[in-house]
Amino acid sequence: MEQAGLHLIDLDQPLVGQRRFISCWARVDGPVTYVVDPGPPRTADFLIASLRELGLEKLDLILLTHVHLDHGGCTARLLEAWPGAKVICHPSGRPHLVDPAKLWAGSRQVLGAKAEVYGEPQPVPAAALAEFALSDVESAAAFGLVVIPTPGHAPHHVAFRDGDDLFVGEAAGTFSTLGKGPRSEAYYLRPATPPRFHPRVAQASLDRLLALDPLPQRLRFAHHGWFEGDVRGLLLAARGQVDLWLEACRQALAARRGLPHTEPGSEDELFADIAEQARVRDAHSARGVELPVDIRERERDFTRQSLRGMLGFLLEQADGSP
Repeated sequence: MEQAGLHLIDLDQPLVGQRRFISCWARVDGPVTYVVDPGPPRTADFLIASLRELGLEKLDLILLTHVHLDHGGCTARLLEAWPGAKVICHPSGRPHLVDPAKLWAGSRQVLGAKAEVYGEPQPVPAAALAEFALSDVESAAAFGLVVIPTPGHAPHHVAFRDGDDLFVGEAAGTFSTLGKGPRSEAYYLRPATPPRFHPRVAQASLDRLLALDPLPQRLRFAHHGWFEGDVRGLLLAARGQVDLWLEACRQALAARRGLPHTEPGSEDELFADIAEQARVRDAHSARGVELPVDIRERERDFTRQSLRGMLGFLLEQADGSP
């Protein structure tokens, strides 16, 4: 799919509902060519073939909003295909590219069987670092790009601005037009909360995006597609969702006097209760009922992951943890 000189390459995975989910963005012509979030190792061959089919001869930049497996897992494979490319990511993400062992172990712990499907990432050889020129984020300015720190989904998360296009990664959550087009305001939006969540950090990142002047006209999501309606309204909605979902979690915990750990089925009941309260408060996530059946199942799975992060934050607060 092409839009405004950019190509969206869907990196579908053989997992329930993981179609139209992982967005890889590519600019294959013009003064600077780049790929944003090349995705999991499993789809590296498909991505490389797609880029060549689109006519990509020289790749200048590989832009990583963060180095999670489904975003930067095939970076080493792209560098094999286009060894002159530079990788731009947050400095703290670089060690996980050079030695992905901890990233792989953490991915298997959090994602379980999904990590095995995504595939194990290959390291960027240390001897090739000079050749591959993993660069400081500041070097993006030389290519006319702006890097905006957006910690929240990951401590090393960044967004990239290229003129009127803003590649937000997962800073604003998971998005779907629900087939109504990129200008429709009746979209689906869900927070993408990590296992260890700091809500004010995530909201401060959205404030940083909202402060961009002028505000970009288009948002490019990692999950999934693009939006060119009321950009400010969507970023505000993403910011507000954090509070709405946290309040739903608080009320569910209060009703149970804490999180049950031993009762069979108690976690399922808790998540169902929170999801119902969130739907009442949040029109954007409530539109998830309009998603196809398999994608709804995928979203239920990832919603649980987000809720675990939020519940963990609230329980740490209750325990007085930092």
